[in-house]
Amino acid sequence: MNKNIVFIHGMFQNAKSWDNWVAYFSERGYRCVAPSWPDHAGEPVQLRANPPATLGDLSLDDVIAAMEQEVLAADRPIVIGHSVGGLLAQIFVNRNLVSRAVAISPVAPNKMMTLDWSFFKNVTAIANPLEGNSYFEQTSEKFHAEFCNTLSETEALQAFGQTATHDSRKVLRDCLGSSGHIDLDTPHVPIAFISGTEDRIIPHELVEKNSEAYKDAASQRAYRAFEGRSHFICGEPGWEEVAEYVYNWLQLQPTSVPA
Repeated sequence: MNKNIVFIHGMFQNAKSWDNWVAYFSERGYRCVAPSWPDHAGEPVQLRANPPATLGDLSLDDVIAAMEQEVLAADRPIVIGHSVGGLLAQIFVNRNLVSRAVAISPVAPNKMMTLDWSFFKNVTAIANPLEGNSYFEQTSEKFHAEFCNTLSETEALQAFGQTATHDSRKVLRDCLGSSGHIDLDTPHVPIAFISGTEDRIIPHELVEKNSEAYKDAASQRAYRAFEGRSHFICGEPGWEEVAEYVYNWLQLQPTSVPA
């Protein structure tokens, strides 16, 4: 069994968002890496105060290329991705580069949508073409209202200070284009999909729709919704229950790769 894990974060976060997960899986014998996207390395408080000059120009293809190098270096690892990182996990499955994958509150491929109002409001605000290639400025108020809405004001402010970053509007726009397209009919390695029922950014029904879109009946796929969890599911209180589910699911999966 491949014991390498590559953790891939999503928008408005960086590698620090995986600190607890890296410790959890390292203690259980896994070799873990959690790289930051381009223009995302460093302390979030400093990145918010001094955003990289090229942040607004960052594309999804830039992120894919950088994370693919990490996946290749880990030699067919397990990939665990959150949000846009969950889309990347699916892309790397589609490219047959990984042994197993976990997509947590993933951005869905192939322009999949839901009628949820919060979902449309967030997509419209971030991807707004009238804003050009300016970066999207994350604030503590928006972070609490949309990203970690299940937390108290004090908890949300602490989470914002420790983990939140600004981000490129272009990355989300690209997720809705050809760069976010994958083949859902091909055989694939085991994939687990995880959602939170209170997620206002990637609603749980969209995650379930994403999971059910895979058509190869012989390939292993799982879906689990966690009650009362927000988009900050990997960091909010109770993250250990989610990590334990992932750990137990990994132990049950075959390691063979479809031809």
